[in-house]
Amino acid sequence: MAQRTAGGNAAFHNFHNDYAHIADPNERRRLALAEIDKAPFGWYHVRAIVVAGIGFFTDAYDIFAIGLVTTMLGVVYWHTGASPGKIDSTADTAIKVATSGGTVIGQVGFGILADIVGRKRMYGLELIIIIFATLAQALSSDSPSMSIVGVIIFWRVLMGVGIGGDYPLSSIITSEFATTKWRGAMMGSVFAMQGIGQFAAGLVALIAVSGFKDSLSSAKSVAVCDGGCAESVDKMWRIIIGFGAVPGCIALYYRLTIPETPRFTFDVARDPEKAGEDTKAYMQGKHEGHPNEIMRVQGIVAAEQSLTIPKASWKDFVRHYMQWKNGKVLLGTAGSWFFLDVGPPSHPSFLLDKKLTSFQVAFYGLSLNNSVILSAIGYSSGANVYETFYNTAVGNIIIVCAGAIPGYWVTVATVDTIGRKPIQYMGFAMLTILFCIIGFAYDKLGTKGLLALYVVAQFFFNFGPNATTFIVPGECFPTRYRSTSHGLSAAAGKVGSIVAQVVIGPLRVRGNPTTKNPSPWLNHVMEIYALFMLCGVATTALIPETKRKTLEVLAGEAPGTPNYDPVEGAKGSNEGSEKDMRVVGDRNV
Repeated sequence: MAQRTAGGNAAFHNFHNDYAHIADPNERRRLALAEIDKAPFGWYHVRAIVVAGIGFFTDAYDIFAIGLVTTMLGVVYWHTGASPGKIDSTADTAIKVATSGGTVIGQVGFGILADIVGRKRMYGLELIIIIFATLAQALSSDSPSMSIVGVIIFWRVLMGVGIGGDYPLSSIITSEFATTKWRGAMMGSVFAMQGIGQFAAGLVALIAVSGFKDSLSSAKSVAVCDGGCAESVDKMWRIIIGFGAVPGCIALYYRLTIPETPRFTFDVARDPEKAGEDTKAYMQGKHEGHPNEIMRVQGIVAAEQSLTIPKASWKDFVRHYMQWKNGKVLLGTAGSWFFLDVGPPSHPSFLLDKKLTSFQVAFYGLSLNNSVILSAIGYSSGANVYETFYNTAVGNIIIVCAGAIPGYWVTVATVDTIGRKPIQYMGFAMLTILFCIIGFAYDKLGTKGLLALYVVAQFFFNFGPNATTFIVPGECFPTRYRSTSHGLSAAAGKVGSIVAQVVIGPLRVRGNPTTKNPSPWLNHVMEIYALFMLCGVATTALIPETKRKTLEVLAGEAPGTPNYDPVEGAKGSNEGSEKDMRVVGDRNV
């Protein structure tokens, strides 16, 4: 029997004492996790969303801002050549895509480490990397032995490691602390902060440009922007990049001081006393629980003998995923993310750019080379450098607001009622149809028609698989492999974007490129992308519907549920509570 603790009142209930009389660690685990699952939505849930969401705000800000910054780098560092004041296209692309390689490393590495050493120990480390690399970029400069491009690429690769780590950590921590009824909305809200981050990047750029209006107005074009004008542009790009570290610095304290998730402490650390105290601490908004150390040691010894959840190991990992019912879920989450990121929503400049001269990589529905899109809405140029930069910032804000932000938040509003699978099916199906229209009717569609299709694609990209491929991997795997599996799924998506860049993108120049038509095979490339979206429909069939089911039900650990696996689930005393687990699994709080 556990020792009862002091404290607790009408505002902060002492959950630990509710179960202190229960000696069986399996039963204590079940009851403690049920409290988290059935807890009414409260401020501690809002706090979890904000702390996790700040990371995605920072991620999206940093990646989106570079699309605005490379134009400014051209003014500062490219004074000679055929196009003075404009960055070389190869350098432009290299800077924009440098983050991808680091992201794959971060997704897999942090995903595995969070399952080994714990969520708490890793959470915040990835944000420190992002903050450090962001500030380093803002302070970068060239030298006789090193170009500005090489320096920025180095720091953006490092920043990518941090960004990659944020994917599995923010997803699973939100998932493991969430109430069952609104878990999808909580995870979707964290992911939707990407849209706010993209909006903020455009807003900060707009403010920075307005602050240097007088000096920028003195130059008619970027080719003659020198002296005070060039100095102002140099300050602007550093301000825009550097501001990306501010939200991360605010959130860092809260990330470093969160309690370990009770599910990890129960299932991996196998420390029921600590897990119970951490559950109470989370509900009360405290950093972590502080159990009696003697009772804690006794609890660990008892758990080693009694807990029936399998221990994590390479042998168990292989055994688990060699079963088709488990392996197909990982294949479904990784495959869906892969096919999504191969597709052109990650590269929407394809939708409008009939004069594309270099393949530009973009980020999750936001092109990093929006020149033609901005031209279509009248925000591509100006009478002087000030108006050009001002219109570019405003135009990018319009693009983000047109389809991306609404799509994110419609998902948040509906994901726990419609469900994950229907939204993902619908999104992939709509994108398949839209890309077929673009591919087969490309020559008949005018710029305005392509712009309209772009906005619709943006909406169904975010009210669709872009959100659900992030949510589902954080729910459908057992605790001991949840972070690793999410990291592998996310990395598959990033590999998909690299495949699009390296393999599929160059196909657009097949045939006989001319000055008027430099991408003669672009319509066929869009048809290929439509096929990848159709493949996404197929892989969606492999994932389970996770709506309003507990994580233990989804992992096959709840006796009496359809996918219960005696190897995965707790036996013994838990078998006497099958009815309770079924109620918690399907409960509407």
